[in-house]
Amino acid sequence: MKSTLLAAAALPFLVLPAAADMYQATNWMAPSHILNGVAYGPFVQEIAKATSDRVNFEVYSSGSLVPAPTTLQAIGDGVAQLGIVAASYTPSELPLSGVINDLAFLAKDDYAAAFALTEIGVLNPQMVAEYGKHNAVFLGGYSTPIYNFFCMKPISDPASVKGLKIRTAGTAQNEWIAFLGATPVAVPMTDVYTGLERGSLDCTLSDPTNLKFGYKFWEIVKYVNRLPQGSSLGATYVMNKEFWAGLSPEDRRAILDLTGMALARAQVAYHQGVDSALKGSAERGIVIEDANPDMAAKLKEFQDGMLAGLAKRTMEARGIADPTPIIDEYLALVAKWSGLLEGVDRNDTEAIAKLVNEQIYARLDANSFGLN
Repeated sequence: MKSTLLAAAALPFLVLPAAADMYQATNWMAPSHILNGVAYGPFVQEIAKATSDRVNFEVYSSGSLVPAPTTLQAIGDGVAQLGIVAASYTPSELPLSGVINDLAFLAKDDYAAAFALTEIGVLNPQMVAEYGKHNAVFLGGYSTPIYNFFCMKPISDPASVKGLKIRTAGTAQNEWIAFLGATPVAVPMTDVYTGLERGSLDCTLSDPTNLKFGYKFWEIVKYVNRLPQGSSLGATYVMNKEFWAGLSPEDRRAILDLTGMALARAQVAYHQGVDSALKGSAERGIVIEDANPDMAAKLKEFQDGMLAGLAKRTMEARGIADPTPIIDEYLALVAKWSGLLEGVDRNDTEAIAKLVNEQIYARLDANSFGLN
């Protein structure tokens, strides 16, 4: 695969521009997706301005540079200097990040989940080293809003889900769907629309913003069941380690100072997008239903068991040392961020960014962070 990526980088339309300060950012989301249009467009413009055009990125969206499953490798190889990475696509390469993504299945507050991931990702030495092994530097992460069922047929109680083919992302979602007697299907999000349309998928787990933005599932799905099934986490900004090390400390500091605002902006956009997507879906005739009590009870049963056995199952499945310290630290950080955000206006991007910068990025030394 490495040779394939390097060969792709040699194609004329992928060659770095002659100017030394123009670099490549890869994003597999559609241009209208929040993690592209909101998280990447403004961020790269602000970096260019803050560094007096010394650091300029061209954003390749919709996987036009590399697809989601090979993004981590592409960043490490230098095919791209910046990109978005989801551990669910690379479970063997990012096992600790995968554990945290499993914990996201318990999430009730997507803001707290995102900022807990960011804090542990940049401050925990094990997490920093996990990306470092792939010649990459994690700068900050996101959480989607809470996941629901999007289906082509109505579902209600657990019996109604048995036998269905449901798109999932990550181990926890796979196990949950199997727990219900359905079949988890792992396909890229870019293939879900077609899968629903052609009948190879009956449902997908996804956050409500994807009804309207990015994948525009409101064009195809018939039913939305609001059973809250955690969220999905990912690394919004991952940089090539050699590229990061080659920047001046002043430019690294400028990028770190901008990252908190960029992460806050994306979470606020997600928050606001849920309401508009659900409203627009209802107007289009999509049936939106609350969770059935029996289904909610089944979910709690699964979540309790999942957490109790997560460390052991992860050690066996991913061949790593006991991840209990990582699990405990992440859950403690979620509780911390839930407290910090209590009473904060979830639409106030500046107030949220101020918290993120004070709690996380002010603690990072641009002279050393990501260089070891």
